[in-house]
Amino acid sequence: MAEAFKNLINTATVAHAAGHLQRASRAFHSDRFLQVASNDLDSLEFKARAMRVADALEASLPERFEESADTLESALASPLPFDDKGEPVGLGNALSDEGLSGWVLWGVGDYVARRGMHNIPRALACLHAITQRFTAEFAIRPFVDRHPAAVFPVLAQWVGDPSSHVRRLVSEGSRPRLPWGLRLQQLVADPSPTLPLLLALQDDPSAYVRRSVANHLNDVAKDHPERVALWVQTHLSSASPERKALLRHASRSLIKQGHEPTLHAWGLGQPFEGMASLSLNTPAAIMGDGITLHAELQSASDQPQALVIDYVVHHVRANGSTSPKVFKGWKLTLKPHAQTTLNKRHSLRPVSTRQLYKGHHRIELQVNGKPLAETGFELLPSRAH
Repeated sequence: MAEAFKNLINTATVAHAAGHLQRASRAFHSDRFLQVASNDLDSLEFKARAMRVADALEASLPERFEESADTLESALASPLPFDDKGEPVGLGNALSDEGLSGWVLWGVGDYVARRGMHNIPRALACLHAITQRFTAEFAIRPFVDRHPAAVFPVLAQWVGDPSSHVRRLVSEGSRPRLPWGLRLQQLVADPSPTLPLLLALQDDPSAYVRRSVANHLNDVAKDHPERVALWVQTHLSSASPERKALLRHASRSLIKQGHEPTLHAWGLGQPFEGMASLSLNTPAAIMGDGITLHAELQSASDQPQALVIDYVVHHVRANGSTSPKVFKGWKLTLKPHAQTTLNKRHSLRPVSTRQLYKGHHRIELQVNGKPLAETGFELLPSRAH
């Protein structure tokens, strides 16, 4: 059984960090750090553990932030290297003989966000160093939120930074709706400040950076679908394979939703000509198991048809109402008058972001954004109940 995620920050992690910080500065109070950071640590969930590390740093580093930032940077390990595919190696590793790295740096970044607001250039320089050993995407967000006029010129400089870690931070740290991160409500309302940064990064040589740009654009699409559809239309023409992959990933939510301008940009705007049916392998399923979907499509067109086929599960909620969730299905080109059968296993295990409840669940088959067939099943309580 995999170890609980929260244990990525534990008493050994804390003791390891204390050793490197003590090495970096005699002004660091190691005993105080260990006392605060370790206090009831095992009872906390992951994010609370990271915040506890930040609490301990506030209690043990010098009062003067500039001196503390020097200590933190001196305690860091070497920047994470990249593999031959441009992906970071060792991201999240807890311990390094060289210095601070891995998940403990989430708490270090939060300390910088708490104590560095009065000296933004020094704080951003510290986050520039931290992000090369883990990520500073969470820590930089309070600066973006509270002091955008000071931060965005720095981000504009960082788009040309030699480090892929730093260039990724430009995009990831300014995403309006970063999971686990502070929501940047001003950018949710108006993403204009970030768009020049994304434009500069969308053809970045690093796939690590480009993937962040795609996720950022997908965030923007949740509140400004027309802007992202226009972005795709504008930048798809004569795009390299790498840019096309980025734009496709950025479009994923809009395609699932059947957003017509986005579908047209990808040549998917035409309704399916033909017949479609959807069935399940069982009329009832037990929570924790799964069901198998069987979709059949019969073309009635004299021309090939490019199709994006998804399915929508209308989950029963605690109050008896339903909430739709679109799941990725298939992409294919159906030849004239051809028939195809598609099968997919759908898990019915609860996940952290979605609780399942017993009751009748409706499923729709969606082709090029249009629902064409539906069926349903009864979700029964798990055997444990």
